Amino acid sequence: MSSGELLHIHSQELQFPFELRKQISCSLQLSNQTDNYVAFKVKTTNPKKYCVRPNTGVVLPRSTCDVIVTMQAQKEAPPDMQCKDKFLLQSVVASPGVTTKDVTPEMFNKESGHEVHECKLSVVYVAPPRPPSPVQEGSEEDSSPRASVSENGHSIATEFTAQASKAFSEQVEYQDTSFEARSLISKVTEERNSAIEQNKRLRQELEVLRREADRSGRGIPFMYVVLVGLIGIILGFLLKRTLTW
Repeated sequence: MSSGELLHIHSQELQFPFELRKQISCSLQLSNQTDNYVAFKVKTTNPKKYCVRPNTGVVLPRSTCDVIVTMQAQKEAPPDMQCKDKFLLQSVVASPGVTTKDVTPEMFNKESGHEVHECKLSVVYVAPPRPPSPVQEGSEEDSSPRASVSENGHSIATEFTAQASKAFSEQVEYQDTSFEARSLISKVTEERNSAIEQNKRLRQELEVLRREADRSGRGIPFMYVVLVGLIGIILGFLLKRTLTW
């Protein structure tokens, strides 16, 4: 805790989490622990680099006031991250009921006989806070597979593409095989139906010949019976073959 006797501040340093090409702000809390109205003014050695809001004001008795100091975006970092900029906090006892619009530069003029209290503040650059890691910390054994996946992303993508191509080829081949199988089954079915129909027709003709022979009183010629028997055997063989397909 540093003190300008009238106003207390938490630290004599203004700490900025430095980042290139980014405006950075820090807050300064002024605490009035007296029973007086205290007017203050904030000065800096580099006014073009910093914006102070408010740079003047009044802190009521036993109260506090926050001052925001904003550093403009910097295009390059200083050597060794050291900053030579300084700030000066001036404070004086003000009349009761005074407001910010009543604060004038003459109030902080020592030559006019005013008792001005001063507190010097330095600027310090600190490392910006690190964002939380999206990957939870764990044992080395648990984290290794995830690291391997991240490092070999290209290989995994290539393998996935190859597997997808293989699956597509197998699907096309299966579709072609299924089409051929359906065609073969259709052909076998037609041949089987045809053989059954021919066998049925031959049996009907044989039955007709037998009846006519019975009527005429003559038997069926032996060669004709043999011929019909051979045809029946051939048709039966063809029928059995188509059914086994």
